[in-house]
Order: sequence, then C-alpha cells, then structure tokens
Amino acid sequence: MVRSEKKPFELHLFVLKIIIYVGLLAIALTCLLPFYSMLITSTHTNSDIARKLLIVPGNQFLVNYHRLNETVNIWRGLGNTVFITVTATLINVYFAALAGYGFSKYNFRYKGVLFMITLATMMIPGQLGIIGFYKLMDVFHMLNTYYPLLLTSIYNAFGIFLVKQFADTSVPNEIIESGRIDGYGEMQIFHRIILPLMGPALATLAIFAFIGKWNDFLVPMIILFDSDMQTLPVMIASVKSQFSSDFGAQYVGIVISVVPILVFFSFMSKRIISGVAAGAVKG
Repeated sequence: MVRSEKKPFELHLFVLKIIIYVGLLAIALTCLLPFYSMLITSTHTNSDIARKLLIVPGNQFLVNYHRLNETVNIWRGLGNTVFITVTATLINVYFAALAGYGFSKYNFRYKGVLFMITLATMMIPGQLGIIGFYKLMDVFHMLNTYYPLLLTSIYNAFGIFLVKQFADTSVPNEIIESGRIDGYGEMQIFHRIILPLMGPALATLAIFAFIGKWNDFLVPMIILFDSDMQTLPVMIASVKSQFSSDFGAQYVGIVISVVPILVFFSFMSKRIISGVAAGAVKG
C-alpha cells in the first residue's frame, strides 16, 4: 500500500494567507463602519450627535422615531418610494432589454452610429437638462404627478449597453433562428426565449436601476409639490426643527430607507456577480 506523502509546511504561504485574510477583514469592517455609525447615531439625541464621537448605542431611538413620524408621514413616503422604484425598475429593465437585444441581433442602417450616440449620452450630466425637463413637464401638465419619474425610466444608456454586451456573448443566433423556424414572431421570440436567457444581465440591471431610483432626490424634489406624494429621500431631508435640522430623526429615517436596499441587494448579490461577469466585454 502506497502512502501519500504529506506536503511540507510552507511558512511563507501561511503568512501570506494570514495577511490576505486580515486585509479582507479590514476592508469588510471599513465597509460596515458607515452602517454601524448610522445605527448608533439614530439612537442618540441631537446634542450628543453634534458634540460627541458616538461609539456605543443610546436609548433615544424611539424618541427620535416618534419625532420623525410627527414631522413627516414616513410610512406614506416609504409606500410612495416602493411604488415608484418597483414600477420604474420594471420599465427600465424591459425597454433596456428590448433596445439592447435589437442592437445586438438586428442589422439596420446607421446601427453603429445610433449605438455610439446612445453611449455618448452617458457623458452628459442629467442635471444640465433639469430646467428644460421641468418646462417640458409643465407643458404636458405632468407636474405633481408620478409620470415624469416613471417615463424617464424608458431610456437607460447603460442598461442598453449592458444588455447588448450580454446578448453578443451569451445569446446564440441559432436559438433565434430555431424560434423563427417554429413559427414564432419576433416579439414572441423576445418574450419567450430571449428574456429568460438574459436573466443574469437583467437581474444586474434591475439592482442598479432599483438603487438609483430609490435614492433619487433631485427630480422628485422639483416635480412633486404635495408632501403626501414625496419620496423618502425628500421627506428625510425636510425633517427640521424650528432653527436647525433634526439629526436624530433624520438618522432614523435613513435607517428605515436603507433597510429595503440592503435586503434587496443581499438577496440578489449572487446574480450581480454572475450577471456582470457574463455581460463583460470579451478581450
């Protein structure tokens, strides 16, 4: 019977692993530190927040919460934000998938030029057009409605680019041809065959779109006038006492607004990694 030889203990590899694990642990703690600070700060009074370095939890969370709830209808704001974010994310993902698939698998005149123009729009800050956007919504009588927040989700240059790259590398043309042979129309092929294949890329795009729309502050602030229609970020920013901002109540609102994002991100984190890797450009 042949005995397997034990590998010799290599001290330098062991030390290297220890250094790597310590470094990863330090990075993880650094990433978690802002969340810990947010939770701790939400449990203290305004005076403590302004004067002290807060490390341990306090006992003022419920007091701050009641003050927040008296100032704004925080749960109404949460419901508004959930409705806007979920609806806008669905619109964003669907139309980005439709446009990205079209750029990837169809040949038409000026295809390359149109795609370059689409990518070029990513370099233009959205704030530059905010005045024109406001005037346009005023002309269409859409101010103080949710339509401006939802209709702008139809176009997403980054989403189109991500889906196109994924379709180029992971959606074979033979599947599309087989669908045509079976008698499917082009939209049937897209809905029944292509969308399921592009699941990882669409999940990745959905997470980016969800977080971006959830944290949107500028557009709801200038479009929505009714306080009961406002989103969480705007409501939290408006929490003030007579002479100064109510930091304790604001931090409680931030905790409430961050929890859904953390839950959603944690649930979909594996799809993010697989989607980004599959949709990357092959060198």
